[in-house]
Amino acid sequence: MKCFKNAYAYIDGKGIIKTDILFGEKIEKIGICNLADEEIRLPDDAVVLPGFIDEHIHGAGGADAMDGTAEALATIAKTVAAEGTVAFLATTMTQSRENILGAMSAVREYGEGEGGARLLGIHLEGPFIAEAHKGAQPREYVAKPDACVFDEYNEASGNRIKIVTLAPEEEGAGELISHLAEKGIVPSIGHTGAKCADIEAAIANGAKNVTHTYNAQSALHHREIGTVGSAMLFDELACELIADTIHVSVPAIKLLNKCKPDGKLVLITDAMRAKGLPDGESELGGQKVFVKNGEARLADGTLAGSVLRMNVAVKNMVEKAGLTLEKACDLATINPAKVLGIEEEAGSIREGKRADFAVLDKDFNVLYTVRGGEIIYKR
Repeated sequence: MKCFKNAYAYIDGKGIIKTDILFGEKIEKIGICNLADEEIRLPDDAVVLPGFIDEHIHGAGGADAMDGTAEALATIAKTVAAEGTVAFLATTMTQSRENILGAMSAVREYGEGEGGARLLGIHLEGPFIAEAHKGAQPREYVAKPDACVFDEYNEASGNRIKIVTLAPEEEGAGELISHLAEKGIVPSIGHTGAKCADIEAAIANGAKNVTHTYNAQSALHHREIGTVGSAMLFDELACELIADTIHVSVPAIKLLNKCKPDGKLVLITDAMRAKGLPDGESELGGQKVFVKNGEARLADGTLAGSVLRMNVAVKNMVEKAGLTLEKACDLATINPAKVLGIEEEAGSIREGKRADFAVLDKDFNVLYTVRGGEIIYKR
């Protein structure tokens, strides 16, 4: 048993208080405790938060989920642990059938992994997207939504697909959304030119999420609110947000936060393999990517994912968007846990939940990351 002794911590239902936290694999006790085998005493400016959950990340540390190897997944898991992330979805992209199947098989082989962040499963981003809103996804592999094709991918993954990004206006999308919802998989609206009516139909069929809100989707207009306006309008939809202030401006971040009810805004990194590496040339889906000053772009200037760290996303929400630390933390913890249906076991600090923690100092630097009671990162 370990114990954070007399530490400031964000406790479910109580806010940030000073307390002891006794934990093994799960949180055993919150309150005065003298039974620990190991006491961890933190600096006075440190705070224990729930571990971060990233539902949309392609790669990090020079590795990508599309590499299709357990080694690549392990590299991502180890790299993101350094930013307070305890769990993530390996996110794919629009690619050939063979490459997607390879990525699926690697996740099945890897399982949840050890020694880094927990691999919760897969976010299948593409190939069921709109060509006109492909973003940095390769055009030649864009495909119409197809439940049979999805089933092939899911079977290859060991049924580990948790979220599917698709364009609801495309032929076959309604059937696929219903199919996903019946299986308890989250249909997510993204890379799309959908109009408000398309979004309403998608919600009726079971859509629950919006992929990287604002990016690669139809904008808000006063005569047709498009995907962006619909994301703000419909409380049923949880909205992913890349809070790097590059993909989305600070005023746009504030607007989306103002429009969404509690529990319906989710921070993601959408990071690619260059995260954690020096600036220079990288790769995404066979395309050259150039990383400079925190921006990852294709040769034509298209944003190609990010190199954002989750602790920096939380910092931006506090320092630039004006949220409290508690509210900003929720966007990276309990809110994605709710999207994924794991909020009873993860996403907040409460007795009986997994001992998943991110310990930050006053400057949002990560001091410790703890997954299931095991320290997977220490500064």
